[in-house]
Amino acid sequence: MSEAARSHLQRWGASFRKGTDFDSWGQLVEAIDEYQILARHLQKEAQSQPNNSEFTEDQKKILAKIATCLELRSAALQSTQSQEGFKLEDLKKLEPILKNILTYNKEFPFDIQPVPPRKILAPGEEEDLEFEEDEEEGGAGAGSPDTFPARVPGRENSTLLPRLPSEPGMMLLTIKIEKIGLKDAGQCIDPYITVSVKDLNGIELTPVQDTPVASRKEDTYIHFNVDIEIQKHVEKLTKGAAIFFEFKHYKPKKRFTSTKCFAFMEMDEIKPGPMVIELYKKPTDFKRKKLQLLTKKPLYLHLHQTLHKE
Repeated sequence: MSEAARSHLQRWGASFRKGTDFDSWGQLVEAIDEYQILARHLQKEAQSQPNNSEFTEDQKKILAKIATCLELRSAALQSTQSQEGFKLEDLKKLEPILKNILTYNKEFPFDIQPVPPRKILAPGEEEDLEFEEDEEEGGAGAGSPDTFPARVPGRENSTLLPRLPSEPGMMLLTIKIEKIGLKDAGQCIDPYITVSVKDLNGIELTPVQDTPVASRKEDTYIHFNVDIEIQKHVEKLTKGAAIFFEFKHYKPKKRFTSTKCFAFMEMDEIKPGPMVIELYKKPTDFKRKKLQLLTKKPLYLHLHQTLHKE
């Protein structure tokens, strides 16, 4: 076993145990966070090129299946139907498989198909893909349809998290995403919004959450009417942090989900009541250095904030 592979397996194993421990103790928010982070790491390894990986293609398929099981357990913890979904005792059966993946040669214990990987796009890459899409409409396609992965199923299930337990003297923030104004609102397929909290360097401060697919479209508005529970007490957010809202929609021709625009609110904007914030052109600039408005038209993201204090 190479040193790199050993390091990966030790880190993944520790994360797996941490998640299942949180799960066993009933610390569901922490368990969900740990499962989702580990699933992303395993999925990234499963997608890596052969010359950039310490694992064989068969081993990477197992990693992808374990990632899917982690996602399924995470979804089960977020479901109101607590008796349904992937169970903790089933997930624990995967720990020895992950630990011994270099020598594992049996059938995977569950009939699981890896979720098609989400296309991760580098800044600026989306614009190139969209340019290619315009060319394809003229019959000059750039690459085969298999260049991009299949659509990620179940996006409508969302990854919203419950409100944290209250703490004396501390405030929690609920943001209702009401609607977003876009000139081509009616053309957006399966639109949803990814919400994240970042520091000035773009580092995540809380788990990322995806809304369900929008509830309806009307004229130039896409309506969500969904509550986002920010996963940190307001007083614990670092100075200069911001809450980001990335509007995403599915592009059938390229078979990937694209960020269309983004918006953000800073800490001094946290106050109860309605607010509207401006929309900016992609790629999402988490460091807020080179912001460009999406349009001169008066189109905004409409929010409503509620502060909870014990």
